[in-house]
Amino acid sequence: MKILVTGFDPFGGESVNPASEILKRLPDQVDGAEIIRLSVPTVRYRCTERVIEEIRRSDPDVILCLGQAGGRAKITVERVGINVDDQRIPDNEGNQVIDEPIYADGPDAYFSNLPVKKIVQYINDAGIPAEVSNTAGTFICNHLLYSVRYWMERLHLDKKSGFIHVPYLPSQCVDKHAGLPSMSLEDMTEAVTAALRAIAA
Repeated sequence: MKILVTGFDPFGGESVNPASEILKRLPDQVDGAEIIRLSVPTVRYRCTERVIEEIRRSDPDVILCLGQAGGRAKITVERVGINVDDQRIPDNEGNQVIDEPIYADGPDAYFSNLPVKKIVQYINDAGIPAEVSNTAGTFICNHLLYSVRYWMERLHLDKKSGFIHVPYLPSQCVDKHAGLPSMSLEDMTEAVTAALRAIAA
């Protein structure tokens, strides 16, 4: 089995994105599954293009995308992506669209076809808080979750894909309001590794 894991670059004025930092620390193999890493730009459509190019190149069985959800206290495994871009801030190329469909010919939503509850259980069993999320937002994370499933269906590729959101790193909270949740990079990396074990199983 081959699992492609993607992570976004920093956005919104941040100097770091925990998703891309996790990528650097993942093992090359997890329970016999080969791990392929891919950093993607926080830019609508361009992120998807990069992922589809890598899928064509390396032919993974599974695509697991990672993104930052500042303000969330737990690892959140996304259940569904919706067909809308509604960006409260610009992406990294200055795009900021409001209430636009991602693909006009696409359905209202796509569900992840990863075992989301099993992934949550594996992460919780590792001693790290996680839960299923029913909203991936309407920024680039949701865009990529939806778009990957759209293209897997459109290209008739029998592949699993889904999305996991991770909290802020502690260093990102220094200049933010008191009480904002964060999680260590070590715990987040362990959580994603546990998610990969669930997928490999």
